[in-house]
Amino acid sequence: MAAQTLDERRLARRAVIAATTGNALEFYDFITFSFFAIQIGRVFFPSEDPFVSLMASLATFGVGFIGRPLGAWAIGAWADRHGRKPAMLLSMTLMGISVAVLALTPSHAAIGAAAPAIVVLARLVQGFALGGEVGSATTYMMECASHDRRAWAISWQGASQAIASSAGSLVGLGLSLVLTPDQLTDWGWRVALLAGTVIVPFSLVIRRSLPETIDAPDHMPAGHIPPGVWRTVVLGMMMVSGATIATYLFNYMATYGQNTLGFTASVSLGTTLAVNVARFAAILLGGWLSDRFGRRPLMILPWAVFAAAIVPAYVWLTSAHDAFVFIAVNTALAFCSTVPSGAVYAAIAESLPKASRAKTFALVYALPVTFLGGSTQFVITWLLKVTGEPMAVAWYMLGAALLALAGMVLVRESAPSRLRASPA
Repeated sequence: MAAQTLDERRLARRAVIAATTGNALEFYDFITFSFFAIQIGRVFFPSEDPFVSLMASLATFGVGFIGRPLGAWAIGAWADRHGRKPAMLLSMTLMGISVAVLALTPSHAAIGAAAPAIVVLARLVQGFALGGEVGSATTYMMECASHDRRAWAISWQGASQAIASSAGSLVGLGLSLVLTPDQLTDWGWRVALLAGTVIVPFSLVIRRSLPETIDAPDHMPAGHIPPGVWRTVVLGMMMVSGATIATYLFNYMATYGQNTLGFTASVSLGTTLAVNVARFAAILLGGWLSDRFGRRPLMILPWAVFAAAIVPAYVWLTSAHDAFVFIAVNTALAFCSTVPSGAVYAAIAESLPKASRAKTFALVYALPVTFLGGSTQFVITWLLKVTGEPMAVAWYMLGAALLALAGMVLVRESAPSRLRASPA
């Protein structure tokens, strides 16, 4: 295959930047909400029982996931029919508006029941926007990349999530160090959310300048998935299910460290920062290696190591009750679990027909995230409460890891470099 021209390489870089900035903002807000679940619960869901307040806040976090399949269906279909570019512009605009609404909503003490109602509505809009963003942005990155750099390009979709989580962790850590607990609850979390909106104008300008990657509109019936694609859909959902549960469990460490293990907010948020720096490096490394050695090896081997290490790692973590161990264990596990992500995204996207790629990829991604990722933090908080067992996190994570591993073993190789190397 001919090498990319200079203009094609520049377009690929612009596509990655445009998609990454949008994903980063959208995940920044989604993730930052979970980091400040305790404080947001006190503001919008006041209760004499802190557990009730926290659970209400986490339930609201989960509400955002309900909008994801709707956004995947609607915005994904729009991207397949009318272009990736208008779909990415729409999702970016909706997310910017909903972030600002959430951050500026008065407290329950100020406006009563209207406050949590507005917050829930804002979360639904965020979920809708993010559900469509993932499909259109990921397919756009892949379609602009050369065949031998698809996983590397797509890995920036996951890397942008790590950037967002790292930024949220850094902002949260900084605020927790300079503000009192009361200030963090009163207005500190609002500053953290609003900080993400500064990227909205920048992202919209870049996206408006991008060319389109689909040649003709898609006239397939709504909801149509071509024959032969169902295997990719099912196995893709299995892989995404395990990955999203692991991701949201690692993001939950900010709450787990404080509520369950008794660490300070600084230690817990610092752990989340270290985890997401590791995830950023891991997904780019995995994507780069996947383009050279294939999708399946870069999925199966690191994920098998991750699954085998979960239980002994958390036995050490919960028994040591040491801040260094807490940080080191979660960082190492997060690295292993994230190496396969670029290969997973590429294996799904390049196995789908272009005419329905954005919508189908978005649904493959959104449905597991909605029903498993969206409920993960709520379920784990409940399990920790009723069992009193800190190891509940490890067992939940292990179940998800085994489900994803089964999908990785069964999925077919799709890397162009490996397919060319295979005998005819």
